[in-house]
Amino acid sequence: MTAGSVPLASIDASFLEMFLAEWRLARGDRVLCSVAIVDEKPEQQYLYPEFLLFRQLFSRHGYQAIITDPAELRLRDGALWHEDVQIDLVYNRLTDFTLELPEHAALREAYLRDAVVLTPHPRSHALYADKRNLAVLTDAQRLHALGVPPEVESTLLNGIPPTQIVDPARADRLWSERRGLFFKPAAGYGSKAAYRGDKLTRRVWAEILEGDYVAQAFVAPGERMIQELQEPTETREPKEHAAPLALKFDIRNYVYEGTVQFVAARMYHGQTTNFRTPGGGFAPVFTLRETGNPPLIGASSTAPQLQIGRTGPLSRHIVQARSREDGPECNREKCEGGRPQDSRDDNGG
Repeated sequence: MTAGSVPLASIDASFLEMFLAEWRLARGDRVLCSVAIVDEKPEQQYLYPEFLLFRQLFSRHGYQAIITDPAELRLRDGALWHEDVQIDLVYNRLTDFTLELPEHAALREAYLRDAVVLTPHPRSHALYADKRNLAVLTDAQRLHALGVPPEVESTLLNGIPPTQIVDPARADRLWSERRGLFFKPAAGYGSKAAYRGDKLTRRVWAEILEGDYVAQAFVAPGERMIQELQEPTETREPKEHAAPLALKFDIRNYVYEGTVQFVAARMYHGQTTNFRTPGGGFAPVFTLRETGNPPLIGASSTAPQLQIGRTGPLSRHIVQARSREDGPECNREKCEGGRPQDSRDDNGG
């Protein structure tokens, strides 16, 4: 990974400040005491090591932090509880973005009653992650009608592949144009149930028409050649010069409040990004300036160039504190103040 606007030496402090900003938006000057990192069966999640790192980050700065399944949460006395710990803020890692599942009922009710600060929350997903919004952001007429400045409109239209909502009225045309399209669930995540149009069968097409999907112009991913190294065994030495392997990649910007915190790449083989590809996964991204290297496919020749490094355990680098800071004095009585008058929307964010 590489720094965006935040130096890598300060990335852990940037992450912590992000959560504190969400807290202040919802609770003003009240003292944050406890944080719950919430996901279903967290110990079985692929990124569970990341949960541990965030728990370590919170604990290191004086906040009581737990990792829990949402089914272990209870709403009582106007507050959200995990066993005997009152939860102030929930770092939400669930993929039930609207909290509709029965096992998420306590968390949903706590959110609706403003009994906990939830981040991210259903409203933020609807505003920033629902892919149907891309149909608005790539429609020049609608952007003009909304009064979007010309320079912003140009950035949106040039940077986002044209997107349209799938509905039965467009079925015949979309089917005929499918080879140049990629179909994605409007509220999907992790490339689940996403399909390249040229791979569609009639059966899958019928399922797409019955669901909430968008159709986006297909953009071929870039590729990176890597040397595939074999792990040594008792009877085999590692190969230093194995045959090169071509992997696709995408670049991911991690952003909060308009600031790019850091940039990382995902390398993979197949239709969609995944962690199953040998040699694939997260990879660091290096920014090269004023070099004679040719730009990556699709990159401007005048823009800073990005170079993708070898894949590795990115998660271990996500949260590494360089110094210990004294956390707040966590006195529960200090946490009982009123809601600030200028807090933004339901829970902040």
